[in-house]
Amino acid sequence: MTTLKLGRRALIAAVAAIGLTGPALAEDQVVDSIHFLIPGGAGGGWDGTARGTGEALTNAGLVGTASYENMSGGGGGKAIGYLIENADSNHGTLMVNSTPIVIRSLTGVFPHNFRDLTLVSGTIGDYAAIVVGKDSPINSMEDLLAAFDADPAGTAIGGGSVPGGMDHLVAAMVMEAAGKDALAVKYIPYDAGGKAMAALLSGEIAALSTGFSEAVDLANAGEVKIIGVTAEERVDAAPDAMTMKEQGIDTTFVNWRGFFAAPGLPEDKLAVYQDAIAKMYDTPEWEEVRARNGWVNIHNSGDDFQSFLEQQEQQIGDLMKKLGFL
Repeated sequence: MTTLKLGRRALIAAVAAIGLTGPALAEDQVVDSIHFLIPGGAGGGWDGTARGTGEALTNAGLVGTASYENMSGGGGGKAIGYLIENADSNHGTLMVNSTPIVIRSLTGVFPHNFRDLTLVSGTIGDYAAIVVGKDSPINSMEDLLAAFDADPAGTAIGGGSVPGGMDHLVAAMVMEAAGKDALAVKYIPYDAGGKAMAALLSGEIAALSTGFSEAVDLANAGEVKIIGVTAEERVDAAPDAMTMKEQGIDTTFVNWRGFFAAPGLPEDKLAVYQDAIAKMYDTPEWEEVRARNGWVNIHNSGDDFQSFLEQQEQQIGDLMKKLGFL
């Protein structure tokens, strides 16, 4: 069984299984403004997380205004490098990131890692999903595996990350758990979820490895069919979507997403950001965003966030060596 755990400090709640108890309106505004730096293009998971968090914070009155900047390049490394190199002028900036910051530093895609930044807070989790186009003859993981057996080279799986990145890793984990040669999977990378989706609809790829929340949006729009989810149990946001485990593929995965700030951020400024995010969880505005996206609540700040990232770095490093990515 291949399972990537979130860590003991992660709070994992079944999506929409229970509501937040005692939702309270935001008291006083905590931060005047936040500029969200997004290391990828529009339509991807980072983009959705930053904009959803900004929406909840501003609508709840915890933050006055929010602005957003997409900075693609280098598998996310361009934005990380920019934040480090311009640290003194970016004290008002929060950069969203997720599991790829661990993966890509391990593989040397960029020279930095999470220790080079100020760790603010882990905020949400998102399962992974495999989807196919709405008109695809593939309707299940069994169908996809049969197509792969018949023509491995013609059954490409795409993703919105670089080779050896998270979408690739998830596809490899799933295929390995299904008894296939993970290294034989033809993976085609795209810079963002939107471009990967276009490739799926055009038939350039047979299936797409993506975040569950992105898959739900696409399925609700009638553009894709979700053929497998890496959750332990079915998720209420897409109750008809079968888990991998239901289909005999014994693997689970959840991708955290959270926020980082420039190195050297003053402690008082860091505390203000962490306070705003902590208070966000108790607002109906956040619950609306969370439920809409099918996210899982995860909250670990400061030292807890660092410990979690170090644990995941070890877990992912071991897994990638097993799969031949390191």
